[in-house]
Parts: sequence; structure tokens; C-alpha cells
Amino acid sequence: MTETTTAESPGAASLWRNAPYLLLMTGKTGQLVGNGVAVFAVPLIAFGITGSVFWSGAIGAVSEAGLLLATLPAGVVADRVDRRRLLLVCSVIGLAVWLGLWLADAAGVLTAGELAVALLVASAVSAFYGPTEAAGIRYVVPSEQLGSAMAAMQGRGAVASLVAGPLGGLLYGFSRALPFLASALSYVLAGATTVFVRRPLNDAHGDGHETGAVAALVDGFRFVWAVPIVRTGIGVFTMLNLGFGGMVVAINLHLVALHTAPLLIALIDVVSGASMLLGAIVSPSLVKRFPSGPLAIVCLVPSALGGFALAISTDYLDYVLLMVVMTVFIPPVNAGLLGYVSAITPQNMQARMNSVLSLSWTAVAPVAPLLGGILLSTAGVHWTLAVFAGMLMVGVIAFAANRAVRRVGLPTTWAADLVVWPPTAAQEPASPTE
Repeated sequence: MTETTTAESPGAASLWRNAPYLLLMTGKTGQLVGNGVAVFAVPLIAFGITGSVFWSGAIGAVSEAGLLLATLPAGVVADRVDRRRLLLVCSVIGLAVWLGLWLADAAGVLTAGELAVALLVASAVSAFYGPTEAAGIRYVVPSEQLGSAMAAMQGRGAVASLVAGPLGGLLYGFSRALPFLASALSYVLAGATTVFVRRPLNDAHGDGHETGAVAALVDGFRFVWAVPIVRTGIGVFTMLNLGFGGMVVAINLHLVALHTAPLLIALIDVVSGASMLLGAIVSPSLVKRFPSGPLAIVCLVPSALGGFALAISTDYLDYVLLMVVMTVFIPPVNAGLLGYVSAITPQNMQARMNSVLSLSWTAVAPVAPLLGGILLSTAGVHWTLAVFAGMLMVGVIAFAANRAVRRVGLPTTWAADLVVWPPTAAQEPASPTE
């Protein structure tokens, strides 16, 4: 059995008095906004350098490749080294990459190849920062507060998505290179907040380096496969992310084909982000009052039904309103289930679990637009949206049929479900999902 240190209660009921949590959240929020600003500007800058839509897309694909390639190794490393130091290293490298891009582009010497290589490194830095910070938050937040913490993490993502695009456009209007500088400064904030975190973010021994990196990665997959709710969650979340992502892409492409004003197309994304933020605000209260498993199942139903309603609609206003219905109930799902999975995962397995879980959205990121484009061109918008809505409904049914999900209770019960890992020779993982 592996003994793991559990997060100590900060001595106050509110997360707002948990200084390490607030520092980590502040740093990550800044990093999300900075990266979002850069992501907005990269296609425009790439096109300005290459003059080619194809090569602009290829440069963007390189960035996605870096994220995919680094995701799993990032989890292994974050479980084996001092997470606080790793966050500082990521901040320094991120600062150097984006600052270098700003200087090169401002001087007019940035080339397409240099941009692609820099984005590859920057996306790898993001891949390492994400699971490391998430695992660190688990270490400083008590199990009974993880639902509220996860809801706040959903909220910060919604805020970042709302702020990053307009801010990126504003900065780009002043100077093409300014979005790169903003991203560099976001890593200054991330590093500074990490410096002031005085508590450790993992056990001193980490994973102990008792096994090789490959063996540690394999052990992470064994853990994911051995715990039914984690195994089911990854599969279902992959389908849900593909359904949502494909639906958004299909609607945007359909509106582009109808020559809809760009501002109106962007408005759908803004409204969806605001709806997610609203859902994140009410999530802590819902997660505290209702068992998270049944709550997740109930909250996913409007999303699936809203998807089918989109499939039979042709009105822009319907698209806007139905996207609100589909997205506002998602934060309680993520807050409850992701909080529970984090609570039952041993400390020395946190980052690997987060890395594998993150594949449920990073792996489908390039698939959703491709599948959406193919379906739109062959089956039309109605059938395309119906297919993606069907994916959402399959996800709802899969969760509803899964005993492990249905048994997830209130946050006050989560700590008792901590999985024993590795299990002894005569013992299966001590999971409530058996």
C-alpha cells in the first residue's frame, strides 16, 4: 500500500482563505488568459508571415501536436518531481518563448519555421503546467471542498474564454506582436504566484523514482483502467467533448456559409462562455446539496435534448438560446465528477490521472472540426447536428447506466472512497465503484 498525504484543512470553511489555493488559481487564470490572447493572434500572425491559409493552418497544427505529445509525459514527470519547482520551470520557459516571439516579430525578423518551433515548445509547456497545477490544487484543498474548487476552475476557464478573444483583438489592433508580450507577462504572473506558495504541492518523495518513467506511465494507465468510474469517465467525457466541440464547429461553419456577420457568430461563443460562467457560480451550491453522480446525469439531459432541438432549428436566435441551455448545466457535471475523481485518486497518482483525463479533450480537438466539416458537406447541417446530439445522448445513457457514477455522493463522503494504490497482491483497488 502506498501512503499518501492528504490535504490539510486550511482552518476556514471558505476556499477564499486558503492562500496556496488562491495563488495557484490566480497564476493559472493569468496563464489561461495569456495563452488565449496568443491563440487568438497566432493564425493572424501566421497568415501575415506566410500569406497562405494552408501554412497558417499547418503552424496551428504543430501547436496542437505539441500538446498531444507532451500530455502523458507531463503527468509522469509531475508525479515524480517537486511540483512547485516544475511550475516555476514552466513559467520561466513560457516567459522565454513568448518574450522571444514578441522581440522577433517586433523586429520584423520572425519566420514561419521559428514561429512553428516556438509554438511547439509553448504548447508543451502548457501540457506540463496543466496537470501539475491541478495536482497541486488537490494537495492544498481538502476533499470536502474539491467540488467547490472544481467549480471555480470551471469558472476561471469561462472567464478566460470571455476575456482572451476581445483582449487579443484589442492588442493585435495596436501592434501585431503585442499578444505575444501579453502571453509572456502571464507567465510572469504564474511564476510570481508560485513563488509565494509556501506549502509543498506533493509528498517530498514524489513517486520515489522507484520505477522508471515508462513503468510509471504504465502504472498510471493501470490505475485508470482499474478504477471503474475513472475508466468510464474518460470514455464518456471523450464522447461528450466530441459532441459539444463538433456541434460548435458545425454551427459556426453553417453560419459562415450563410454569410452571417462575424460579430453574430462570435456572439454565440460569448453567450456560451457567459452561460458556463453562470453555471460555475451556482455549481458549488448544487454539489453541496445533491449527490454528484445523480446530479451529473440530470444536468446532462438538457444538453442532449438541446442538441436535438438545434438539429431541427434554422433560426439564429434559437441557436443562441439553445447553446445557453446546453452549456449552463455543464459546470455542475464537471465540478461533481472531476472533484470526486480527484478526491479518490492517491496524491502520487494525481498528475498522471489528470494527464490521461485531459486526453478526453485534447485528443478530440483536431477531430471535431474535421468530422464537422465532413458531415456538413455530405449530410447537411440538420443531420450533422443530430449526429453530434446523438453522441451527447449516448454519453447521458452511459453515465445513467453506470453503477459507479450513480453511487457518487456528497463531497463529505468522498474522502472515504480514496483508492488504495498500488493494491496488494490479494486485493483489488479499494474503490466505492466495485
